Amino acid sequence: MAINKKLLSLLLLVSSLSSIALSSSSFSDPDSDSDLTNELVSLRSNSESGVIHLDDHGISKFLISSPTPRPYSILVFFDATQLHSKTELRLQELRREFHLLSATFLAANNNGSDLNKLFFCEIEFSQSQSSFKRFNVNALPHIRLVTASTSKLTDESGQMDQSDFSRLAESMAEFVEQRTKLTVGPIQRPPLLSKPQISVIVAMIVVAAPFVVKRILRGETLLHDHRLWLSGAIFVYFFSVAGTMHNIIRKMPMFLQDRNDPNKLVFFYQGSGMQLGAEGFAVGFLYTVVGLLLAFVTNVLVRVGNVNVQRLVMLVALVVSSWAVKQVVYLDNWKTGYGIHPYWPSSWQ
Repeated sequence: MAINKKLLSLLLLVSSLSSIALSSSSFSDPDSDSDLTNELVSLRSNSESGVIHLDDHGISKFLISSPTPRPYSILVFFDATQLHSKTELRLQELRREFHLLSATFLAANNNGSDLNKLFFCEIEFSQSQSSFKRFNVNALPHIRLVTASTSKLTDESGQMDQSDFSRLAESMAEFVEQRTKLTVGPIQRPPLLSKPQISVIVAMIVVAAPFVVKRILRGETLLHDHRLWLSGAIFVYFFSVAGTMHNIIRKMPMFLQDRNDPNKLVFFYQGSGMQLGAEGFAVGFLYTVVGLLLAFVTNVLVRVGNVNVQRLVMLVALVVSSWAVKQVVYLDNWKTGYGIHPYWPSSWQ
């Protein structure tokens, strides 16, 4: 009887130990941290810029299923191919800058201890709609940093603000360095021209130099054509009054899509906070018309011998100029709400 009790106790002990082992194995992650990191490294090596393309399965595997704290952080770029045609979103440009940021990080941390602490990934809406919902992403562009301690994907503390897109990859690098304390390094942009292209250009210059010098000495180049300078002056005038420099610096779109009717386009934005490119070109065209008429009247019309022709052309120029100025005043009042009032001499009142 004593032997049976000892045997029974031994069996119960073995059973309890096996149940504990089974329960502990059921709660453990089948992929260890090192295995996940090695798999991310392998996926990164297949990309030229180091950006890993993930889908719903990859997000679940590397972010949701992996317990925190993870041995790595992931910077996610959210993309949607169907929205690439909307230039105001600048998705394609921002995606190129994101790839450039990743390549710069790889170059700065090559063979370093920080190389595998941060991975750059992108997900596309048509392939990862569930991931977009998990991150609660409703608008693009959107870049999110998921740190090693982030447990909830809905946590928006790692979201990159719109101001971090202002200087493209440079401002993105500042965001990464500030949040992760890792070094990205100066952005390494590819040169505009490759060495073979530079060699071809230099060879063409050397071959063409004697012929160009000969034409310059004879005064037979485009630089000696007054029509070129006239066209250039008109272009510079239009470039200035159309606010083109403002559009380039602010990267303003030519038009927007109507929120109420997606099939309509908005060329004039009512409000002083923003100016579309089409607005500047329209006002610049009106200014250019007035300037050309003034130049024609003061430089060409005065040489016409017929006084009646001068008066008729002068009248037409005044009418067209008045109409153009009236349109500019109307657009300014419609956009900003400010009115322009004429001031007449006191003797006229």
